[in-house]
Amino acid sequence: MTSENQHPIWRSTTIVSVRKDDVVAVGGDGQVTYGNTIMKSDTKKIRWMLDRRVLVGFAGSTADAFALMERFETKLKDYPGNMPRAATELARDWRTDRMLRRLEAMMIAVDAENSLLLSGQGDVVQPSDGVLGIGSGGPFAVAAARALLKHTNLSAGEIVREALTIASDIDVYTNSNIIVEEIPCKN
Repeated sequence: MTSENQHPIWRSTTIVSVRKDDVVAVGGDGQVTYGNTIMKSDTKKIRWMLDRRVLVGFAGSTADAFALMERFETKLKDYPGNMPRAATELARDWRTDRMLRRLEAMMIAVDAENSLLLSGQGDVVQPSDGVLGIGSGGPFAVAAARALLKHTNLSAGEIVREALTIASDIDVYTNSNIIVEEIPCKN
């Protein structure tokens, strides 16, 4: 809701990641809203990087997310094979750079070994249970994914899809136009 003195808020996503057995899956919905209007229902918020070795999902301002993903891909090339270091360097720049710190987005980045959440506050978080979520429906999707991990035998990709479906039933800024991608994990 907006008042006369405020501009409508872009709300745009739910991204969730689950690491289970020998796979890590990342999924996102496709809805972008502006204020109380659905602007687009089929946006792709998940991107592959480094020849399909890194998968990134974003929430927040799309232009800001693209700017951050470009910087992240550069950091990944600067620190090949070391995604945590690339993420830490991006988070440091994001927090301290005068222009970058104004960017409003969050990212989940996964590779065969790591699952990381990155924020503009300098956070680089690796979950202890392999589940991450961001965006307006992130908490709903994380709760659903954790329950599904504990009480079902679904695969990582199936858990991500079901968690996003549950989030779309609860969060008005999340729809059921879901994309899920997977990366095999190292044993």
